[in-house]
Amino acid sequence: MGAFCVRGKCRWIEGLGFGTRYGVKHWTTRDSAELYNIAGWSNGYFDISEEGNVVLTSHATHGGSIDIKRVVDDLVRRGLSMPLLLRFSDVLRRRVEEIQAAFNDKRQEYGYKGRYQLVMPIKVNQEKHVVEELLEYGRPYGLGLEAGSRPELLVAIAMMDKQDGVIVCNGYKDTAYIETALLAQRLGIRTLIIVDRFQELAMICEASKRLGIQPNIGVRSKLASKGSGRWAESGGDRSKFGLTAAELVSAVEFLQEQGMLDRLVCLHFHIGSQITAIRAVKDALGEATRIFIDLYKMGAPLSYVDVGGGLAVDYDGSKTNFHASKNYSLEEYAGDVIYAVGSALDEHNIPHPTIISESGRALVAHHSMLVFNVLGQSEEALIAPSTKIDPVNGGEVEEHHVIKELREVVNTVSRKNYQEAYHDAVQLKEDALSLYRHGILDLRDRARVEQMFWAAARKIWKIAGELDYVPEDLEGLGKQLADTYYCNFSLFQSVPDFWAVKALFPVMPIHRLKEQPTRHGILADLTCDSDGKMDQFIGLHDVKDSLELHNFNPTEPYFLGVFLVGAYQEILGDLHNLFGDVNAVHIECDRTSGYSVRHVVEGDSVRDVLAYVSYDQRQLMERLRRNIELALSAGTMTFEQSAALVKHFEAGMSGYTYLEDRELVSTLLSSIVPTPKLAVVPDNNGFTSNLPGTQQKTAT
Repeated sequence: MGAFCVRGKCRWIEGLGFGTRYGVKHWTTRDSAELYNIAGWSNGYFDISEEGNVVLTSHATHGGSIDIKRVVDDLVRRGLSMPLLLRFSDVLRRRVEEIQAAFNDKRQEYGYKGRYQLVMPIKVNQEKHVVEELLEYGRPYGLGLEAGSRPELLVAIAMMDKQDGVIVCNGYKDTAYIETALLAQRLGIRTLIIVDRFQELAMICEASKRLGIQPNIGVRSKLASKGSGRWAESGGDRSKFGLTAAELVSAVEFLQEQGMLDRLVCLHFHIGSQITAIRAVKDALGEATRIFIDLYKMGAPLSYVDVGGGLAVDYDGSKTNFHASKNYSLEEYAGDVIYAVGSALDEHNIPHPTIISESGRALVAHHSMLVFNVLGQSEEALIAPSTKIDPVNGGEVEEHHVIKELREVVNTVSRKNYQEAYHDAVQLKEDALSLYRHGILDLRDRARVEQMFWAAARKIWKIAGELDYVPEDLEGLGKQLADTYYCNFSLFQSVPDFWAVKALFPVMPIHRLKEQPTRHGILADLTCDSDGKMDQFIGLHDVKDSLELHNFNPTEPYFLGVFLVGAYQEILGDLHNLFGDVNAVHIECDRTSGYSVRHVVEGDSVRDVLAYVSYDQRQLMERLRRNIELALSAGTMTFEQSAALVKHFEAGMSGYTYLEDRELVSTLLSSIVPTPKLAVVPDNNGFTSNLPGTQQKTAT
């Protein structure tokens, strides 16, 4: 293959022409690992076992590996329906440790005398068990929380449990928000109230005097520096939040007048989520440290600098400044932050403050994956065209010359003429459609033309897949030829960023990885929306229009996984077509039994999602029974049929919103694969069961 390919514009056919690209006689799991670039995006947390299943590695667990296919089989056989959201507690612990270790190592390397505190913005993942586990794993390091609204602040106050962390109070604030943050200090919790708008200063001072509680005030600076990537507009002069240089000066003067300048303890800035280029971080740090120095010299005893979020996740493993990647490591990021702050302040003999980073995406993205089953596969029918018979005389009808010419194209495609053959096939297909519209060709003729066109296209694409360079006019052919895999999930509920902002996530089968994938497909979800599909996938060198997949056998389960969905996806999900939250399971490595289930949060039932949009089951049932009585009176329904309908209606109301594949459960129940014993872990209420920690989401 040529090396001229660059991300964003590439004419490299990746993953096509199998056996040619990889040049192997026997497909191995290492070929699959390379094809799906696991080493690039997994951060060492995922790999493929010798059996061909995706596993959570010992690097993630500090123990043994966990076979994800085995976990999925066990959960389905125990009664949980697909799709499933798997949350790996070990990965959360590992991320806390790695981020903390990176900053601590750089503090020691550069002689930084201040502390480092990692803060989790609740908005990134507000699920109770996720926040609980992060606080548990972060307790030795003083992990804090960030709240961007009063509801989030209430959660943070209740969850902090007096540990040595801080609550960073961001977002728009009213008097109630500010008073709540101040009163939380009576619990021994340190709250930093960040001024995002100049008007908030007066509210903070008034509430402080009224309650008799000294505030810890921070100011968010509206830096001229911008981030990089999709959310670059979070920074810059036109950013939504923050104080301008003039407002910062006015803030100092106002606090001096109020006798509260000594309460200005934090400088905060944020230049965007998923910062892809380290240069943007360096520029922002250079500007922010200058502001810190000037505020300190004006009399503000700053003891915190909050560098905000932005630590990116390498979703595609390319290690570039592409929007789904980053061109720096965690260690480089930590080193640049520590060095920039420390060296700038040392020049002015200013004490080193505590550095806070709100690295929510980097904390939680890796720990969750969505698993769903394939329901079916469609491909362009390549049925051999049948002979057309005259309905009157019974003899064979001579083909139209357009059909004859297209047949000739199909039979003569070669490496020498493949591009010319494509042009001819396209033209003949268009000519045939015009003839059909004018009544010269009939529906059977049109069907023959379509079948032959796709036969030619597949031949042409197979040849193109063996070449280093693909002509520009053939670039879209692969996407047209991709199969559609119908999958049991809702894109809008579980991976909304793919639809909303064209974010990319690693997608791959979680088993059968000893087999060579021979198909290319796009993934269609259960919704009736044309946007409900995944047709962009990460690749080794560029974004791909289709994903390498195995042929689907309806008699065998086929599971796919979408990885790195732990940040934002759950809370942003919507109820398109009333598909609700999926079953979520917290998995943890257990040295004795392989793994244990810490918590199960059951997904929404039909009753739940209907209640969200104000439907009451009893009222619906009452309406149904009225209609049944009318049908009985009209004689269009029997008593037995009415009873069956009521039974199905009641069962449907309590059922999962996704397809409950009974054949899948039956197949797995008949499996002879041994099941590791699940350790029973009680939840906070002492509840235990076959699926420990089970909690049912309700609409109330």
